[in-house]
Amino acid sequence: MISKDKKEKLDKDLRKAGIFEEDIEEKFILGTGSGGQKVNKTCSTVFIKHLPTGLTVRCGKDRLQSSNRFFARRRLLEKLLEQKEEKKSKRMQEAAKIRKQKKRRSKKTKEKILNDKKHRGKIKEERGKTTD
Repeated sequence: MISKDKKEKLDKDLRKAGIFEEDIEEKFILGTGSGGQKVNKTCSTVFIKHLPTGLTVRCGKDRLQSSNRFFARRRLLEKLLEQKEEKKSKRMQEAAKIRKQKKRRSKKTKEKILNDKKHRGKIKEERGKTTD
């Protein structure tokens, strides 16, 4: 059973993230997996869809419908936050890539590259020309 405090905290977090009950479409479907006949006969699995973003979550973690509703909403919140963070991190990754491309190489790195090129050149020289 989910405590009242946890439910209130989740509701507060959902409102803070901009997820409201009016924006959620909820269905109850037959569950599968362990739990015996109870799970296979009752519609305890929760399927929710956040209409503005199109994110969907299916949760049949518990045999209780009320617990599954809580877990589904919590997972929806996590998905939405991940989606927002992913956009930020992609922007940050692109900026870091550009910075790295524009950055000058250190003397040590330049020397290493030149030494590798010279070594490769010697190997090719030793092969000699092919005679056909």
